Amino acid sequence: MRFGACIDTLYTELPWNERFAAAKAGGFDYVEFWDWRVIDIDETARLAQEAGIGISGFNGDADFSLIDPAHKDVYLAFLKQSLAVAKKLGAPSVTIHSNALGEGGIVVDACPSLSNTIKLCSMFDTLKEAVKLAEQNDVLLNLEGLNIYTDHVGNFLETTRMGAEICRLIDSPKLKLLYDVYHMQINEGRICDTISEYIDCIGHVHIADAPGRNEPGTGEINYDFVIAHLNRIGYKGIVGCELFPKTDTADAVKAIMALKEVAKPN
Repeated sequence: MRFGACIDTLYTELPWNERFAAAKAGGFDYVEFWDWRVIDIDETARLAQEAGIGISGFNGDADFSLIDPAHKDVYLAFLKQSLAVAKKLGAPSVTIHSNALGEGGIVVDACPSLSNTIKLCSMFDTLKEAVKLAEQNDVLLNLEGLNIYTDHVGNFLETTRMGAEICRLIDSPKLKLLYDVYHMQINEGRICDTISEYIDCIGHVHIADAPGRNEPGTGEINYDFVIAHLNRIGYKGIVGCELFPKTDTADAVKAIMALKEVAKPN
């Protein structure tokens, strides 16, 4: 199990070009970020290489929604660009969502005029085509459900079960779930039981404590138990730390690195 730092939430006291080396020095194996459109791609590749740290991924869908059938062509066109960027950065995955997200993660359009049937069928239909692009580029798509109460009101994909069943139906090694412990604690609870039930579909894990979306140990989630459980059931992927430090990055990283010790093989 390897750990990654989201450098849009951690190390934000530093300039962008210093966050890669800082994450490596802090004990992380990877970095991830949100929007490839606002960075210098060549410079980012160079900074990661010089720091000796991997880039695990970034958001691949931006302004377009899987649930809106009118977005299908533009969604796939933008995803194709994102996959090309992932290859250039050496990133093994991109993250995708059911709805377009705006500033602060606000759901741009919950598409209230569309029925849930249309939304689900549209997501399934567009994902089938998206997977073809992912397979051609050898880049994993991680489909992320989001909490609908605190941060992303109106988001369509809210349960692990729905995402996992879609992944199983499409049945491609290039479509998995991004299981965000913070989001799913808020939406559905049963963290470890859910992880066990759908571990075959999980390609990436995000952590933050709840409530607050801060570092482990600041909320109600027993992360020592969750990480030990991931170890027990054989999760070999990346744990991405997409969290906001309660005080500062140094304290947050200290809490994360204590978890990394828990994650070491017995």
